[in-house]
Amino acid sequence: MGLHLVPVRFRDARDFVAMWHRHNPPPVGMIFAVGAADDDGILRGVLVAGRPVARHLDDGRTLEVTRSATDGTRNANSMLYGAAWRAASALGYRRLITYTQASETGASLRAAGWRVLAQRPARGGWDCPSRPRAETRSERMPRTLWEAAS
Repeated sequence: MGLHLVPVRFRDARDFVAMWHRHNPPPVGMIFAVGAADDDGILRGVLVAGRPVARHLDDGRTLEVTRSATDGTRNANSMLYGAAWRAASALGYRRLITYTQASETGASLRAAGWRVLAQRPARGGWDCPSRPRAETRSERMPRTLWEAAS
């Protein structure tokens, strides 16, 4: 089965992530989304890129892959990560980052030429007295910070 890149509307990307992402809900916004479809036109994976979640990384030249999800189709994730960096750099961005949880190998990222920047320890959560927040499913989890190789 061959794969090719396709444009994806935000609504469709959110629906796909809601169905296939292992541990995060759909994103609330995006700069762009890209999909991987098979020869029959069936969407097999999506990647959503948006502004970095961490304020200190939101410099106007950096994007973050906020979600990547596939239905398990081989090589779809690697194809999407490679395409995301090409698209981001074509739009003038100088940096593309993403995070994986400690339980994830990062094989798709390595296959697409990404590199590890840092290991991040688990956070105690985002809730604080000045800005109360509900806990999400991905808190209290060590993470790895990745960057697309330029």
